Amino acid sequence: MIPVKLHPEPENFDKDVRQPGREFLRVNPHPSDDSEWNNKRHWQKILPKMRDVYCGICAYSGLYICGALGAESVDHFIPKSQNPKLAYEWDNFRYSSRTFNVRKGVNAVLDPFKIGCDWFWILFPSFKVIPNPGLSKDIKDAVEQTIKIFKWNEDKGLQEYCMGYIKDYCAGEISLKHLEKKTPFIACQLKYRGLEEKIKAMMNFSKSKEEG
Repeated sequence: MIPVKLHPEPENFDKDVRQPGREFLRVNPHPSDDSEWNNKRHWQKILPKMRDVYCGICAYSGLYICGALGAESVDHFIPKSQNPKLAYEWDNFRYSSRTFNVRKGVNAVLDPFKIGCDWFWILFPSFKVIPNPGLSKDIKDAVEQTIKIFKWNEDKGLQEYCMGYIKDYCAGEISLKHLEKKTPFIACQLKYRGLEEKIKAMMNFSKSKEEG
């Protein structure tokens, strides 16, 4: 996960999403289950705009949304079941892959709009995600909980997907700029920790040594 800047709400947001949403909640202020939200998911109208302003990058994984992550979706950072009044508010939306949206569910995770740039570390070559060792205990605990909820260290397919990009980068087949576009979480790790060149030695796939 990397910091994400909140973009201003789109020009048509109030008309297309907030106002019809508020009208629904005026009639049904406390929807009790998903079925009651059917045909009232006005946030879906804004998905193309979210994809555009957030460059197709999942707010929770810091990776471009593609087949490895599932379809794109709008996540309600504060779940609509907990606070229906925020169900149609732009500030409560996070552009997310379906996989990470489902894993989050109603669990409390760190907000990509509020985290530090180096709170999450990737260990190479294993691609295990850990908290920055220099964090305070309370932040470190929150990072660990977020990692656990998103199953970063359990999803071998996702780790292999990320490793594929690093292999291509180390082989000179793609540039750091390409990593920034498709896997900004990985690109940020290399830049902020000064690993742009060191990674090539660390990722010696014939004989690897875990960073420590």
